[in-house]
Amino acid sequence: MIKEINFSKKAVERINQLISKKPSGTFFRIAINGGGCSGFKYDFSFDNKIDENDLRHKNIVVDKSSLKMLRGSLVDFSEGLIGSSFKISNPKTKSSCGCGISFSI
Repeated sequence: MIKEINFSKKAVERINQLISKKPSGTFFRIAINGGGCSGFKYDFSFDNKIDENDLRHKNIVVDKSSLKMLRGSLVDFSEGLIGSSFKISNPKTKSSCGCGISFSI
């Protein structure tokens, strides 16, 4: 169970909407990878397998190393004139770039 991450109602609704269009057994994966202009970047993808290193809550999967950096975060979904996207408010972030995807800890 992923108790350490909070999800807004809009984020959960959007995740469920996206998953409903995928084959049965598909999960929404949130991960942190090295890269981006600030050192780390959030990665949102779909996966149909769960590894022993993954934690799962319903149809959402996060690997344990990413969870360490995501603890206390809020995952939200916003829609606007210039597009829609998932946004993560991470209390561990020291700085981030303008895109909101790349950050440093």
